[in-house]
Parts: sequence; C-alpha cells; structure tokens
Amino acid sequence: MRDVCDKFEVELTEFNGESDPVHLLIHYPPKVALSKLINSLKGVSSRRIRQQFPDVKYHWTNKKSGALWSPRYFAGSVGGASIEILKQSIEQQNRPY
Repeated sequence: MRDVCDKFEVELTEFNGESDPVHLLIHYPPKVALSKLINSLKGVSSRRIRQQFPDVKYHWTNKKSGALWSPRYFAGSVGGASIEILKQSIEQQNRPY
C-alpha cells in the first residue's frame, strides 16, 4: 500500500482493517484522482497477495473472473477531527491478514 501511495504522492498515515474492507487514512493532494488511487491500491495489492498466497480465495465474482476485493469503496473526508482521533479509530479495527 505504501509503494502505491508513494507513486501517487499520497501520505499513508494509518492502515488497518479486516480482510475486506481495509481502512486507510491518507492525506492526498487535490491533483490525485481518488478513484484512480483506489483502483491502483486494489490492483497492486491483489497481485501481490496472489503471488505470495496462491491459494487465497476470491471473495467477489463476476461472469468473467474472480476478484480479491469488492468493486466498491467508501471515501470520506474529515474536518475538525484530529489526526490522533482518526488514527485511534483505525487502530481499533481488526488487522487484515
């Protein structure tokens, strides 16, 4: 995740979650198209997980092929909440495998 964020000039502040979904706290500049960032994060992480764990089960399927991640994502912006409170919220989630 960090390599993809670095490529997009995005600061990955916190990463945690479950097997699906994962939760990322990022700081990104206005020039970054969030949908492209998310697509890249999912694509790269899926390839790397499949390389390292070839027996991993696909959670999402369609007519053409299986997919490791859900095609959906949620992105929210925050204002007024401190970074520390946001980090604590993400840290309290279960870790992804």
